[in-house]
Amino acid sequence: MSLKHNKHWSHTHSDYSYRPQNLPLTDNFGKRSVRTFVDFRHTNMPEGLDIKGFPLLCLVNLSCVSKVKVISFLVGLVLMFLIMASYLLMWDRKGLLLSEFPRPFRPVVIMTGATTAEDSLDRSFIDVKTLVKMINSNEQNTSRKIPDEKDVINTDPHFFSVIPRHFLPHVKSPCWYEELSGDLGTDPYKNNRFSLRSKSFKNVCDHMRARFHQNVCDIDGKRFRLRCLPYFYIIGQPKCGTTDLFHRLLMLPELKFNTIKEPHWWTRKRFGYIRFKKGFQERFPIEDYLDLFDLAAINIQVGISGNSSGDHRANEIITGEASASTMWDNQAWSYLHGNEEQTEPPFLAQDFIHAVQPGAKIIIMLRDPVERLYSDYLYFTLANKSAEDFHQKVVECVQLFQSCLSERSLRSCVYNTSLFNAMPVRLTLGMYFVFVLDWLTVFQREQILVLQLEDYAANLRKTLKTVFDFLGVGPLSEQVEASLTKRPMSNTRRAKDRILGPMMPATRNLLSQFYQPFNSKLANILNKKAFLWSYS
Repeated sequence: MSLKHNKHWSHTHSDYSYRPQNLPLTDNFGKRSVRTFVDFRHTNMPEGLDIKGFPLLCLVNLSCVSKVKVISFLVGLVLMFLIMASYLLMWDRKGLLLSEFPRPFRPVVIMTGATTAEDSLDRSFIDVKTLVKMINSNEQNTSRKIPDEKDVINTDPHFFSVIPRHFLPHVKSPCWYEELSGDLGTDPYKNNRFSLRSKSFKNVCDHMRARFHQNVCDIDGKRFRLRCLPYFYIIGQPKCGTTDLFHRLLMLPELKFNTIKEPHWWTRKRFGYIRFKKGFQERFPIEDYLDLFDLAAINIQVGISGNSSGDHRANEIITGEASASTMWDNQAWSYLHGNEEQTEPPFLAQDFIHAVQPGAKIIIMLRDPVERLYSDYLYFTLANKSAEDFHQKVVECVQLFQSCLSERSLRSCVYNTSLFNAMPVRLTLGMYFVFVLDWLTVFQREQILVLQLEDYAANLRKTLKTVFDFLGVGPLSEQVEASLTKRPMSNTRRAKDRILGPMMPATRNLLSQFYQPFNSKLANILNKKAFLWSYS
């Protein structure tokens, strides 16, 4: 299968295409005879009577046919109608009725063991053992060449001219003073693109605009404003509890001034696109991103200025964001980079974060990749969801990935935009090992905290303490700690999705075997067996 780069955005994590599934029909379909209980060949038929006209004659003159045979004939018609209707409904459910055939892909022989009734849904077999060997044989190709910092800076000189090389001492968040030019009466948030698309952030901007001039400071006759980057980044993965963690952190006094959870600036908006299907639009400059942390910067400045109404611990205020795309989404480079022969992104999001903020704190939340994929499917698929539909989409994704792996390296397939857009579910997001390893190539191990959603759900208090220690916040008052643990879980599975039940056993078995080599490598580099997610 040829995996060429698309010229336009075609999919997003929240905009899947719905393809009809090419399911084989039963071999004897169309060959079954439909029996009725009417036999028009009467033994007492008068000689010379035309047999072809006899049925019509009998229908006209009902006295020649018994009432039992008339009823039997009508029952037969009803049964035939029901049989035909059942086949039509089956075709419609499987996507065969009035639908185009799915785009062709290279057929792959898949074998997962003995064929069951569930396996017969797709009539495909995946040789998982061979696939696992292919993944392991690509291990030597997973190492990444780190780009030179000068090359990173040259990609966006303006961005690196705005961020200084050093930040203010004695302030926990990475902050600095930015010189102001022009009239102070000018609205600093007038053209902020986040405020134009977020009503809640627009309200925050209205609040900051009213007191903006009060927090401008004079240094050597020049006017400055305080600017800050995030102190920490919750980078992924989607459907792993990042939303719940971020909202609980906002309850801390040190973090309450953060605004938007997922700006998706490092991976998307700085390149100029908001949604995949709309393609590239106006870019969000670095200044718009920094505005997201101005509320925290204003409160830090109050503390620095020694204002009596300010919080004496203002220098301990920390900033953060939780864009779940930061860990994995580097698709913009496949459209921006001029060399189409490039099989992997020349730069990743972490290269830019590390270049301006080498001391950043990184938090990663993961869960069983099998469950993550099903949760992702239920959340982002808009219609016609079912365990059977999920199974067919998983089979197609595994086939596509195996085809790619036969031609390219593991990293190339994981980051391949064309392959990602062709997949009906986001299979590659569960290949945690590749993403975590790439973040460890630029950040130190002690700067990255990797959590499990299973631990988070089972022992919330203990896991939160681990996060607080990592961020250096606390100790917490009993009131704050009680509020943190009593808060209801965020972004849980919707009731209409819970009705659909769990995935099929055949799907779970296939995904468990597929993700096993990735889990093994992840557990090895993190030195924690819990990341094996041992399946029963």
